[in-house]
Amino acid sequence: MPKRINLPDGQQAVESTKGFFGEFKAFISKGNVMDMAVGIIIGGAFTTIVKSLVSDIISPLLGLVGGMNFDQFSLKFAGVTLAYGKFLTAVINFLMMAFVLFFIVKAFNRAGSLIKKEEEVEEEVEEEATTKVCPYCKSEIDIEASRCPMCTSQLEEKMAEQ
Repeated sequence: MPKRINLPDGQQAVESTKGFFGEFKAFISKGNVMDMAVGIIIGGAFTTIVKSLVSDIISPLLGLVGGMNFDQFSLKFAGVTLAYGKFLTAVINFLMMAFVLFFIVKAFNRAGSLIKKEEEVEEEVEEEATTKVCPYCKSEIDIEASRCPMCTSQLEEKMAEQ
C-alpha cells in the first residue's frame, strides 16, 4: 500500500513501496549489471584460454630452454614439506599470463583507436564541406551561399580577392 509523506511546503507526496523483490528486480534489470555479468562470464572463458596457452605452450618451451621444472623443488622442515617450487611455478604462470593479456589488451586498444580515428576523420570531412565563414562578420554560413544572411555582404567578391 502506498505511503503518504508530508513535505516541508505543506504538500503531500506518495512514496512507492516496491518491496524487496521489486527493488531486486529493478537492480538486476539495470544494463550495467547485465554488462558486468557478461564480462565476468567471458572473462572466465578467456582465462581458460590464456591459462592453456601459458601452461601447455609457453611453459614447456621455457622448460626446453631452461631445462628446469620448478614443480619438483621442495623443502622438508620438521616433518612438513614446503612445495615452494609449485608456488614459484604459479608466480611465473601469473606473470606470463599477465604479459600475454597485456599484449592482447594493447592490440585491442590500438585497433579501437584506429577505428575511432577513421570515424573522426570522416566526420570532420563532412562537417568542413557543409559550412564556411563569412570574411566580414565571421559568422558560419552555408558553403553555397553567395550572400551572408547575418551582414548581407556579397561573398563572391571577397572570396575572389583572397
